[in-house]
Amino acid sequence: MAAMLAFGAQGVSAQEVAEATPSQQLETIDPAAAADVADPEAVAEGSGAYTPMKPTEGKGMPIPAGIDVQTQYSPIGHQANALHIGLVWVMALISLFVLALFVWVILKYNKRSNPVPSKTSHNTLIEVVWTVVPALILLGIAVPSIGLLSAQYKSPPKDAITVKAIGYQWYWGYAYPDNGDFEIVSNMLTKEEAEARGEPFQLAVDNRMVVPAGVPIRFQTTAADVIHSFAVPSLWFKLDAIPGRLNEKLLMIEEPGVYYGQCSELCGARHGYMPIAVEALPMDQYNAWVLAQGGTIAGADEAGIEADPAAVPLQDPESAAQGAPGAGAAPVDPTV
Repeated sequence: MAAMLAFGAQGVSAQEVAEATPSQQLETIDPAAAADVADPEAVAEGSGAYTPMKPTEGKGMPIPAGIDVQTQYSPIGHQANALHIGLVWVMALISLFVLALFVWVILKYNKRSNPVPSKTSHNTLIEVVWTVVPALILLGIAVPSIGLLSAQYKSPPKDAITVKAIGYQWYWGYAYPDNGDFEIVSNMLTKEEAEARGEPFQLAVDNRMVVPAGVPIRFQTTAADVIHSFAVPSLWFKLDAIPGRLNEKLLMIEEPGVYYGQCSELCGARHGYMPIAVEALPMDQYNAWVLAQGGTIAGADEAGIEADPAAVPLQDPESAAQGAPGAGAAPVDPTV
């Protein structure tokens, strides 16, 4: 059973698209009003030729009428989804067994079939079986569960690239400490802009979090005001962003693509309007993107890596959200 749970087949996955409805009592501004659209004049010469990676329909995003988790694109996601599929089969088998017992008892021990009821009050064998078998089932589930728990909190290797997500009310900032410590700000696109880009509304953002694919990432989270939570379902990744605390977790994305998520901690009136878009690029394209942001790459000069202004945009690091702290600003105490 433990082997079945650990190595069960991965199911085709998806999740139902949920339409966010703004509360009139909490939300008085149009969601588009706080979108931080990059100023075209602030973009470096030649970088306007850059087109963000086009998302693949159904990949890294919810799909209509989905009934399962999204398809996974990380090693930990495959491991967790295999356990998920295994547990579904275990629950199905237990449910069928209990149903069969109900049917058997109803048919065999009803008044017509059994006019003289048994007066047996104890059966040692049955009592041992119904105690030992569930315990063995739980033990079988515990083996892969503990393995998954351990894998989810495995420390990143020393050479992992560090990326930090900072939660603000109500948008995300992404900092790159290993690449010059620059930071970009990410806000939700308007419906018109999202449709023009061919991206899902309320998941599309102006500036994505760009990371390399196929390499370990030391992903860190913190917050500048209240508790937020960085969550991307298709990567089986969720990590709380807490003011005054730096949380850290290993992130590995297997292939290039665009992967969407949302803040998963109720953080205020505009909680539903701070989506996450992760763009995973091959390492050479990621290096070019970093250099175009004014960042640095260790050993870039020796390796002959240069920025290609026509390859990537220079994203505006400041936020247009009224009253929000600028990118790179120190966390502030909202009570002061």
